[in-house]
Amino acid sequence: MKVQIINKSKHPLPQYATECSAGMDIRANLNEPIVLKPLQRCLVPTGLYISLPRGFEAQMRPRSGLALKKGITLLNTPGTIDADYRGEIGIILVNLSAEDFVVEDGERIAQMVIARHEQAEWVEVETLDETERGEGGFGHTGRK
Repeated sequence: MKVQIINKSKHPLPQYATECSAGMDIRANLNEPIVLKPLQRCLVPTGLYISLPRGFEAQMRPRSGLALKKGITLLNTPGTIDADYRGEIGIILVNLSAEDFVVEDGERIAQMVIARHEQAEWVEVETLDETERGEGGFGHTGRK
């Protein structure tokens, strides 16, 4: 699949790190570093603009290394970029650690997964079909 992209950043296009990677690294495109205090959030610009085919979305996800080592994650994860959105892609970072985190220009801050999706058509009914699980949820299967 080909995706149109405008790269207004000073960094290379998003790329897969390995042959089997699902996500492409997304980099911060900054004029100056951003200091993210504990529990603070910010919108980090990427300089990227995309046009996806109908029926696809771009999902923005945290980078596992930043999450584990630094406590940095995305607030609305996965964040969705719809096929008809044409604005700059921005990444909502949050610092869940007890220490300041500095976002540097060109730093890999998220990963983007391109995914196919369907649109639902609602069919209103009086009752739902029965299943073995029924209404069980929120840990109903226990801890084992």
